[in-house]
Amino acid sequence: MRHFSYQRAASVEDAVRAGPGAAFLAGGTSLVDLMKLEVLNPSRLVDVSRLDLRGIEARPDGLRIGACATNSEVAAHPEVKRRFPVLSEALLSGASPQLRNVATVAGNLMQRTRCAYYRDLATACNKREPGSGCAALEGWTRMHAILGGSERCIALHPSDMCVAMAALQAVIHVRGPNGDRDIPFGDFHLLPGDHPEREFALEPGELVLSVFIPFSAAGMRSRYVKVRDRASYAFALASCAAGLEIASGKIRAAQLALGGVGTKPWRVPEAEQALQGQSPERVAFQRAAEIAVRGAQTRRDNAFKMELARRTAVRALTLAAEGA
Repeated sequence: MRHFSYQRAASVEDAVRAGPGAAFLAGGTSLVDLMKLEVLNPSRLVDVSRLDLRGIEARPDGLRIGACATNSEVAAHPEVKRRFPVLSEALLSGASPQLRNVATVAGNLMQRTRCAYYRDLATACNKREPGSGCAALEGWTRMHAILGGSERCIALHPSDMCVAMAALQAVIHVRGPNGDRDIPFGDFHLLPGDHPEREFALEPGELVLSVFIPFSAAGMRSRYVKVRDRASYAFALASCAAGLEIASGKIRAAQLALGGVGTKPWRVPEAEQALQGQSPERVAFQRAAEIAVRGAQTRRDNAFKMELARRTAVRALTLAAEGA
């Protein structure tokens, strides 16, 4: 690990004045690992873990979750379990209890890829070193994306929580040197395109303060399904967050996002729209699942994800239709 300076922020305003080259530290469950590997080398760490950013507040129109609330706190919160069961299930399916007790919501939002080439300094990686190439394109791709990739990067987005928040259409509130702003969840994570080194729609110095999740009937009738190599502490081969609002035997509204298959949490509004007005039956779920994986580009080791993602989506929608 290289030398860096450490600063404990006294306030949010103090934190956002840290300047270029600084990284915000809360739980540190991902950042510190990548610093040890020298994949990330910030010149300064700004500790925000003691700021008043852990609250979880239920409002008439939704739930506001502080950036430093831990994964365990969010998953166990009564309003999360009642209003957004998909979010609680997604959080509980990730990592281990020890990590969930420390990892924060904002840290999960900014979780870096688990691509083996990104974490190996001996290999080419455009995300880690722009212009160096992508070893994954001709390498082992079982844990790589089939949706949202480019000629420069096919690294998979690893978060479970983010898949649920994408389906729930959360909004991220940030503050930076130029003031406060809200970022729709679908705009927060960037596709790799020609610049895979740019992963988030944050300006220099901006700090995530909270996440707002609007209440919805579909959110209350939502489920998360994760398929992985082992029952715990494993990243998704495919996952799906699904919510349905059903009235008079028809789907009035749907929420759907895929994980384990995209370079970012993969929400396809067209798949949600295809479910509206349909009976909550397998044939409608299969049609929506097919739409959700349109445009996928597979490789030798990850071609199985096409069918796995479709089946995972159908399963999640079936469970959502059955109710909590």
